[in-house]
This record gives sequence, structure tokens and C-alpha cells, in this order.
Amino acid sequence: MHLKTLSLVNFKNYEQVDIPLSAKINCFVGENGVGKTNLLDAVHYLSLCKSNLNPVDSQNIRYEQEFLVVQGVFERMGKEENIYCGIRRQKKKQFKRNQKEYSKLSEHIGLIPLVMISPVDAILINGGSEERRKFVNGVIAQYSRVYLENLIQYNRALTQRNRLLRDFAVARNFDRGMLQVWDEQLIRYGEPIYEERKRFVNELLPVFNAFHSHVSGNREQVTLTYQAHLQDCGFREGLKASIEKDRIIQYTTFGIHKDDLRMELGGHSLKKSGSQGQQKTFLVALKLAEFEFIRKLTEIPPILLLDDIFDKFDAGRVKHIMNLVAENQFGQIFITDTNEQRLQGILHEIPAERKVFRITPEARLEEIKA
Repeated sequence: MHLKTLSLVNFKNYEQVDIPLSAKINCFVGENGVGKTNLLDAVHYLSLCKSNLNPVDSQNIRYEQEFLVVQGVFERMGKEENIYCGIRRQKKKQFKRNQKEYSKLSEHIGLIPLVMISPVDAILINGGSEERRKFVNGVIAQYSRVYLENLIQYNRALTQRNRLLRDFAVARNFDRGMLQVWDEQLIRYGEPIYEERKRFVNELLPVFNAFHSHVSGNREQVTLTYQAHLQDCGFREGLKASIEKDRIIQYTTFGIHKDDLRMELGGHSLKKSGSQGQQKTFLVALKLAEFEFIRKLTEIPPILLLDDIFDKFDAGRVKHIMNLVAENQFGQIFITDTNEQRLQGILHEIPAERKVFRITPEARLEEIKA
């Protein structure tokens, strides 16, 4: 599977651009601020129906314009897939597959599997548990429609239960029976979510460890541990035990919406003890493991987006990474870099078809010889 052409109208800093792409490696070079990452973000939109950088769709429309269009023609399992995303200010987002509009965006997730590695990933280490849950949810949703639907229903029930707790506080009364209606919904959808997350992390771990050993040159000992309330007690028991606390703070304190991933380096918190290079190595290995996990389950190599990942890496780690992604199990790859000379040196080591585009300060693309 690969993206054959990418077309943009009024997307971020691009007025209009049509890009013919290589089925293997596509590189965008240029100074900071010219829009390299925006091109990768457009591919992200076509796969996951949203930006990797800005969750407010209207803010991705070019300045003073009323709409944007992101469109791509994919080659998928021997067939062409034309994917269209259109956004107008103060209007509902349109998403189409071969001219037919989706009734729900969730129907599209998983059709075009994708993995992105970017500086934004640092939030997985430095951010709160919500960011790490988003990562886990994002991976599983690309191969399990059932999981995604369970997650949507769980979040709806959680919202209603929290609203009811606030209403009780305002009215100065408490009806346990009304709360139990939403407890049953949380249990119904939360238990299979927990089981799938547990399975995912258990199966991801050996893949992650193998990639990390390769990228780091086997120099560092890392661990990744799944933490969940349901590891300690049943869902029903946990909700019952936390009811008084929930009532006081007007929020559901027990459930899979509190799950987390613990990341450690040498037995200590990666956030506190890891250098920038070590943290980046951890994240690259984690994302490459995500790629391999999705590839094995879907039998489709995801599109791989590498956004400015070579900064803060020594030459040895860069070589290890590129040796990995040059292997046959990796499909189409997009790379951005500010250093054209460094990128050309990296590409020289990879015997694969490629296209390299230089982006000018005016957001124009010039294909250059690689």
C-alpha cells in the first residue's frame, strides 16, 4: 500500500500543491517553518481523519481562507482508493472514500494504517497518563473496529456518569440507583477494553525490546509496564469502593480511563533520568514496534512518517534506524529534515527508490536529484 499523489488546497501554509510520490521513500528538506511537517500532517489527516498537531480542524485552514481540501490517491491491495477531506469554517468535516461520504469517521480508521514519529512524541514521556492512553488507543483502533466502538461507548457513559455526579452535588441529593445505570455501561465496555490493552502491551513488549536493542546498540536497559485499576480488583467492586470519593470530587475515579504506561530506563523513570537522546531512542523504538504490530495483524505495512527524527542522534543510531526502515517489511516512508547534506548521506546508504523535494520559503516544492 502507498500514497501515489497528494493534493492540497488552502492547507496550513500551502495555497495549492499536487505532489507525485515515490512508492518507497519521499523526503522533504528545507529550513524550519517552510512547511515540511505540514505535508506529513496532511498524510496523517488522510489516514486518521485528524491532524497530529492541531485538533481544531478550522485552525488548519490557510490564513483568511474559508475552506481546505486534502486529497490523496492510494494504491491499496491492487486497487486505487481516492480519499478526500474537506473542511469549511463552522461546518461539519467531510470525509469521502471514492466519492462516497462516510456517515461516521470511525468507519475510515484502519483503512490506511499509519505510524508517525515526530518531536511531538515527547509528550508520551513528559505528559500525563491521558497522552499514553491516547497512544495505546490510537494503535489498537487501527486494527480493531470493535475496540474503537467500545471506547466511544465507554467515553459516552463516563461523560454521563460524571455529569450525574455534578448534578447530585448541585441538587444536594444522591441516587445510587441512577448511577448504577452508567456503572453497568462502564463495566460492559470497559472490561473488553482492558483485556485488549493488556494483550496489546504484552505482545508489543518483545517487539519493542528488540527494536530498542537494535537502535541503541544494546547499550541501555528499558522497561514498559501497563498499569490499570483492573489489575487489582474487578470493575464492579472498584466502582462500589470508590463511590464516596466520586461523590465528593464529582468525578469517576475508578476505571480504564485512569490506565497508564510506566516507562523506565535502568530501573528509573525515563522522564527523570533519561537524556534527550535516550528518550528519543525509547520513542523511536516504541513507534517502530507499533509499526510492526500493526503490520503483522493487518498484513499491510503502515505508511511511516519520520518527522525531523535525526536531530540529537549520533551517527551510529541514525544508521541503525535507517538500516531497519530500509528492510522489506517497511513500505512507503516519508522523511523531513532541515539538513540536506545529512539527508543525502543517509539516502546514499539505502538502495531504494526515492524522491527528494526541497521546500522554498514561499512553500513551493522543487524535486531534486537524490
